[in-house]
Amino acid sequence: MSSLEELFCAVDDFCQAFEPRWQQQLLHDGLRRRSRTRQLCLSEIMTILIAFHQSHYRNFKAFYVQQVSLHWHKEFPRLVSYNRFVEWIPSTLLPLSVYLYSCFGRCSGISLMDSTSVRVCHNRRIQQHRVFANLASRGKTSVDWFFGFKLHLVFNDCGELLNMTLTPGNTDERRPVFKLLRRLFGKVVADKGYISQTLFERLLRECGIQLLTKPRRNMRNRLMPLMDKLLSRKRAIVETIIDQLKNISQIEHSRHRSPLNFLVNLVCGLIAYCHQPKKPSLRLDGFFLPAA
Repeated sequence: MSSLEELFCAVDDFCQAFEPRWQQQLLHDGLRRRSRTRQLCLSEIMTILIAFHQSHYRNFKAFYVQQVSLHWHKEFPRLVSYNRFVEWIPSTLLPLSVYLYSCFGRCSGISLMDSTSVRVCHNRRIQQHRVFANLASRGKTSVDWFFGFKLHLVFNDCGELLNMTLTPGNTDERRPVFKLLRRLFGKVVADKGYISQTLFERLLRECGIQLLTKPRRNMRNRLMPLMDKLLSRKRAIVETIIDQLKNISQIEHSRHRSPLNFLVNLVCGLIAYCHQPKKPSLRLDGFFLPAA
């Protein structure tokens, strides 16, 4: 979003439609409980969390104390202390997840798929790490080993996010593919880590999706249509998107003290990217796109 006001309006419109339906779906245990209203409404909390990932700050406490409390006091007149605000963060995970789903783009027939590591601590501190002890795991990328999760992403040719899922770091990249692509159509371009004849045939048979991957060096060359060959060369645009997610939207850091806060940080970073006005795109002018 180009301004804080525009971001708040988009989030507030979503919350006004979401909160009443959310309250109706909640399960009750029959006990009477106090329901005190917060000084900040849900849309204000979500706006501040998303705005952090659109800013140049690398630390949320510095962002809240130096930017929100000092310069945005008129926009949020009922601000609370930093410690109180942090206590509210876990309760926003579900609304933020639903809002992220509403920010997904539309499939155009050409999609890009890849996965990236999300580290939760430095390799030297794996033995002492406790926050994600039973959730994260060791995994390996083309560069190095890591301890954390794998984020699997699918984008369209305009750079818009179509789907995502999070798995432990030791998960095979091909395992969540069918779940990620089952609502898409057309062609999906991926790297060599997704090569699988069984997966290719299943996607083509059950979803009508053609999976395009470059062959490995030890594989026999096969003929490809010119368009498919050109698309496979443009797959590197995904690396640019992932670089922006990590260095601009800040989906990865090693200071989490709660799994819920980790998920909130990840979802807010993805939302900030979805609101980014200019995204890396393939510019497929003149290409033939398959019909839905």
